[in-house]
Amino acid sequence: MKIVIIGSVAAGTSVAAKARRNNEECEITIYEKDSDISYSGCGLPYYIGDSEIERDVLTPRTDKWFEKRFNMDLKIGHEVLSINKDNKTLVVKNLNTGEEFEDNYDKLVIATGASPIKPPIAGIDGKNVFFLRNVKSADNIIEYIASNSPKKAVIIGAGYIGLELLENLENLGIEVTVVEREDRAMSKMDKDMAVYLEDYLTKKGVNLLLGEEVTKINEKSVETATGKKIDADFAVVCTGVRPNSKLASGIGVEVYPNGAVKVNHKLETNIDGVYAVGDVAMAWSIINGEPMYVPLGSTANKMGRICGDVITGGQLRFKGILGTGIFKVFDMAVASTGMTEEQALERGYDVEVIHNIKPNQTAYFETSREMVIKAVADRKSGKLLGVQILGENGVDKRIDVFVALMSTGATVDEFFHLDLAYAPPFSTTKDPVMYTGMILENAIYGKNKILSVKELMENRECYTVIDVRASKQYDAAHIPGAINIPLGDLRSEALKLDKNKKYVVHCNKGVTGNAAHNVMLNLGFDCYNLSGGYKNYSVQTKN
Repeated sequence: MKIVIIGSVAAGTSVAAKARRNNEECEITIYEKDSDISYSGCGLPYYIGDSEIERDVLTPRTDKWFEKRFNMDLKIGHEVLSINKDNKTLVVKNLNTGEEFEDNYDKLVIATGASPIKPPIAGIDGKNVFFLRNVKSADNIIEYIASNSPKKAVIIGAGYIGLELLENLENLGIEVTVVEREDRAMSKMDKDMAVYLEDYLTKKGVNLLLGEEVTKINEKSVETATGKKIDADFAVVCTGVRPNSKLASGIGVEVYPNGAVKVNHKLETNIDGVYAVGDVAMAWSIINGEPMYVPLGSTANKMGRICGDVITGGQLRFKGILGTGIFKVFDMAVASTGMTEEQALERGYDVEVIHNIKPNQTAYFETSREMVIKAVADRKSGKLLGVQILGENGVDKRIDVFVALMSTGATVDEFFHLDLAYAPPFSTTKDPVMYTGMILENAIYGKNKILSVKELMENRECYTVIDVRASKQYDAAHIPGAINIPLGDLRSEALKLDKNKKYVVHCNKGVTGNAAHNVMLNLGFDCYNLSGGYKNYSVQTKN
């Protein structure tokens, strides 16, 4: 059996490695038009901003090492020009010599990845405009900075790569402006979580322009549709990627409207003997089976291993993804998995939404930092639909626990029973994951109804707000129209309240508010607890 793989970054090399581990007899050839293989694309922003990170760290495997290790042919600088699915042949061009030749295959794996989306911006082909996709593109940025000593830059796009690059350019002493055409940073997050990130970036002194679209890039400036002119020596376009599926679609392989190749659990396409893996392929949601395009190295590696196993007779199958992602900007970690609230509502789910503000470890440690956790659950099934977390410490640990729970179909009432590792330097006695489950369980299965800040503001006249914090906190700042009844006085003062009204109680972050909520419910009041307390309210209404 002869296996031909087109592409040799995360997915393609994973196919080859697994196929060889399973079978010593098959013939394996990889064609790669680039000069680098199996590199860490996610490390590119840090390679640019940290002089201690050498190029060899990102590209630890050479083609010769790979050929010797896995007994295969890896031909870099070779582009596949066309595929003939009927006789299972392909035409390849040696980009170094210009020679074209024909090869054949029994199994063909398309791992051609994705390319940066190029917006219709005047001047986008200028010498001071860059895209960040492979190691060579990072080299180009590094060389430009070294040769020109730029003082100012514009990053177009406030997604993962754009914000990671922001930090690393700032580390080099370059003043950065981030321009995002959507109304929020990280458009894949809900607005009520994106505001925490935006607030953090503003406090860091970042010039963040939201709802602005770049229309022109000049030699020393960038212009927007609203007429803003931003000084900039260079620009980096970080507006997402598009699957490189031209070869695949050219032979009749089914693709989605965005160009991603349609595959099944075996990573097979609709063409016999042809597979697709990595950023060129469409994944699907574990939650509802919907197509989901989230091009990440972790998914590409997974797809590659599964495909290599399938081709050589193994039993591995691709089960889908949750779209989990995490990145860091300065000291802030931002993570998400599954659906946002907006996506869940669009799909018709009856959702329960909570905001849980908790420290990552016992508060008396100097490294203790608050995390903001937003959880979206399906009231019908009791299962999580999605989670978003921001915080300086402990975010990665919690998002991974949530991912594990969602992947196994756990319901929110099971979270409290997790036997999670605890010691004061690592967590709180009831971990934030457990607290999230407790809040959701009470809201879905119990009587403790949660009200979001958005719901309160949209229907403010319907609720009497009771601030149960100490009078000193209330006097410092409070929700307009709220009455102050500290928790210690609530039982007696509640006797004076009208039970025909609807009430919302809150403290600063939620714990005391929950206690007040129970008091009000036990006294027979129609009462809600404000999600995330006054702290969440103050962030949501800052602007």
